[in-house]
Amino acid sequence: MAEPHSPPQFPDGKPKVVVTRHLMPSVEARMSELYDAQLNTDDTPMTRDELIAAMQTCDVLVPTVTDRIDAEMIAGAGERLRLIASFGAGTEHIDLKAAAARKIIVTNTPGVFTDDTADIAMAGIIGVPRRIREGTALVRRGEWTGWAPSGMLGRKLAGKVLGIVGMGRIGQAVAHRARAFGLEIAYTNRKQLPAALEQMLGARFVADVDALMGEADILTLHCPLNDASRGMIDARRIALLKPGASIINTARGELIDQEALIAALQSGHLAGAGLDVYPDEPNVDRRLLDHPNVMTLPHIGSATAEGREASGEKVIANIQFWKDGHRPPDQVLNALV
Repeated sequence: MAEPHSPPQFPDGKPKVVVTRHLMPSVEARMSELYDAQLNTDDTPMTRDELIAAMQTCDVLVPTVTDRIDAEMIAGAGERLRLIASFGAGTEHIDLKAAAARKIIVTNTPGVFTDDTADIAMAGIIGVPRRIREGTALVRRGEWTGWAPSGMLGRKLAGKVLGIVGMGRIGQAVAHRARAFGLEIAYTNRKQLPAALEQMLGARFVADVDALMGEADILTLHCPLNDASRGMIDARRIALLKPGASIINTARGELIDQEALIAALQSGHLAGAGLDVYPDEPNVDRRLLDHPNVMTLPHIGSATAEGREASGEKVIANIQFWKDGHRPPDQVLNALV
């Protein structure tokens, strides 16, 4: 654990804090009270050059998960920059090694969006097998001709196997919800959960991703993005899924080989997909939009007023701890300095 440091000194008495996106009004108001805060009230994403300029003059940068902070940017940051207080749980958008080399502390806001993201994952877990998107479109086009015994047949959830890749906070929250729908829970994770927690969740450990793919009727992704996981759901693994299976992704778009996913959807091997994230956001491949049973959401897993406010409050808490000479509560471990 890092030792407390002497409280930093600021030329104007307050740290200069640059916030890259528009946050909840209560959070921005509090930041304006506490700091020399440069806010982004029109919410236009900052360009790379704008981020570089900000990092050369501020004490604290508050980016979001869509701001890429690479090694070159960190190396060129001004001497004043000592804290990157990121808004959101993910940290793959920040080069942590480069930050540690410059003795820049990195913090995030973990745990805030667990339930919100799990709820959106459940929307896909329920909605794709039951063809919710397709049914909604049918009604909106005015083409629904009424109830029929063989009309809009989907797949029931009870008794099906839900395969969870990544059993952290969100994966566990999904398992807790899914059990109420009668789904059988199988999961793979870097480490097996304690037996008592498995029993509470009704979850069964599977040793590797390949084995899980062969069992799952519905696959849902809740693992971080890193060099090992990038593109992990590729054509070979998708082929291991049962015919008519579906994939849900509320984690990171880059976890899936998008071309392989589209090919499996077009061939009918996959019945559908529920996607809240994409490899090239905000661009969504037209072939996904055109598929009748692909739920395409605009990265709203964490989009609740309550969650976004709580995340902003965590950012402020991390800045305050650092400002007062203490280790921030959400300092990212592999960025310790």
